[in-house]
Amino acid sequence: MHLARLPLLLALGSLTGCLNPQDVHNSVRGDDKATISVGAAQRSIKVGMPNAGVAEALGSPNIVSTDEEGREVWIYDRVTSSVRATAANGPLTLFVGGGAAAAERSQSTLTIIVKFDKAGKVRDLAYHTSKF
Repeated sequence: MHLARLPLLLALGSLTGCLNPQDVHNSVRGDDKATISVGAAQRSIKVGMPNAGVAEALGSPNIVSTDEEGREVWIYDRVTSSVRATAANGPLTLFVGGGAAAAERSQSTLTIIVKFDKAGKVRDLAYHTSKF
């Protein structure tokens, strides 16, 4: 094999094992409640709801803590990243020649805080989102 072709073959070979964004989304969609949203939390979490109902709706929290009065506080943190490839000269042609490729990266964070009373029922729901 000619050594000049080796980097090109390795690069093209590595592309065949990559998942497209829809495949990645489908692989995490159904389990683990990875797609928690503010809307889903607002629709499903109500004041007075038992903690078992919250766990069923949102899954397991990332952090379980207590406040100054010993009441449980559950915190859900989700971070999503996305990369969108663009081409300077028409269709994207990686490793083969043609236009230069660029990537636009963005991240979103969602933090949901569920506060319970002494009886284990929801007393407050708060959330924070950011995108950068």
